[in-house]
Amino acid sequence: MKKVWQFWLVLALTLGLLVGCNQEDVKKKENNEPATEQQAAEFPLTTTDALGNDVKFKEAPKNIVSLMPSNTEILFALGLDKEIIGVSDLDDYPEAATKKKKIGGMKFDAEKIISLNPDVVFAHESSVTYAEAGLQQLRDAGIKVFIVKNAISFVETYATIEQIGRITGKTDEATKIVSDMKAKVKEVQAKVKDVKQKTAFVETQGEPEIYTAGKDTFMQEMFDLANIKNATADQTGWFKINPEEIVKRNPDVIIVQYNYVKGIVEKVKKRQGFDSITAVKNDAVVQVDANLTSRTGPRLAEGLEEIAKAVYPEAFK
Repeated sequence: MKKVWQFWLVLALTLGLLVGCNQEDVKKKENNEPATEQQAAEFPLTTTDALGNDVKFKEAPKNIVSLMPSNTEILFALGLDKEIIGVSDLDDYPEAATKKKKIGGMKFDAEKIISLNPDVVFAHESSVTYAEAGLQQLRDAGIKVFIVKNAISFVETYATIEQIGRITGKTDEATKIVSDMKAKVKEVQAKVKDVKQKTAFVETQGEPEIYTAGKDTFMQEMFDLANIKNATADQTGWFKINPEEIVKRNPDVIIVQYNYVKGIVEKVKKRQGFDSITAVKNDAVVQVDANLTSRTGPRLAEGLEEIAKAVYPEAFK
C-alpha cells in the first residue's frame, strides 16, 4: 500500500511543477463561480480533453471504462452504475465499484479493456506519462479515449464533473452534484468563520521521508477555505521536510493524510522532540481519510469538512 501511495505522491510532485504557474489564475476565481461550460448535453457532441484533443460523441456512451478512482466516483455519482463495465484495481468507492471488472492498477491491461469493447475509456491527465503506450494501443484498436483534466482546485473539480456529465448525457445530475458541493463548502465556511485561527501541519507521507504541502497546492486551498493557517505556507508545492523543522514550526494541529502505517497517530506523537509541539501536548494529532481529502470528485466538499473538523472540532459539535 505504501508503494501505491508513493507512486501517487510522485505524480503529485511532478504535476505540481507543471500546474503551479496556473494555480494563481485559479485562485482568482470565486469558489462558487459557475464552471466554464454550462450548455445542456446535446448529441452529437464534440468536447476537448485535457490534452487538447477534440473527442466526438455521437450519443451518450453505454459502456464505460474508468482508469482513475476520481473518475469512477464521478461516474457513479452521476448514476451510471449500469454503464460502467470496468474500473482500475485502485477503485474502492462506492462499494459497487469493487464489484466491477478490474482492468489493472498503475499499469492497466489494454488487451482486457479492448476485449470489453467500451464506447469510451476515461483516463486521467495525471497518469498520461506512464500510460501513453497503453492509451495509444486502445486508440489503435478503435477505442475512444478521453483524458480527464487533473483538477487542481474546487472550481476545476466542478468543471470536470459537469464535463463528464455532458459527455454521458447526465447534465442535470452533474449540475445537482456541483450545487450540493458548493452548498457544503459554504456550510463549512460558515461554521469556521469566527473561530480563533489555528496553524496546522499536514503530513502526506511519513518517515523515513516526510512530505508535506506548501502554497500553490490543493491542500493550501483546503486550508484557505477552512480558515486554517498552513504551517508550511512559506514553501511551494509538495516537499520533503525533516522532523526537526516540524518541531520548530510548532503547529497547533498535525493532520496525517495517509493510512498505510498502523497506529500512525501514536507513532507521530512519540517521535523524538515532538512532545514539545503544541499539537502533541493538546492531543491534536488527527488522521483523516486520504481518499476523501484528496480525490477531486463529488466527495471533495466532505473532505473539506473533515479537514475543518480535524482543526476546529468545537465548531462542528
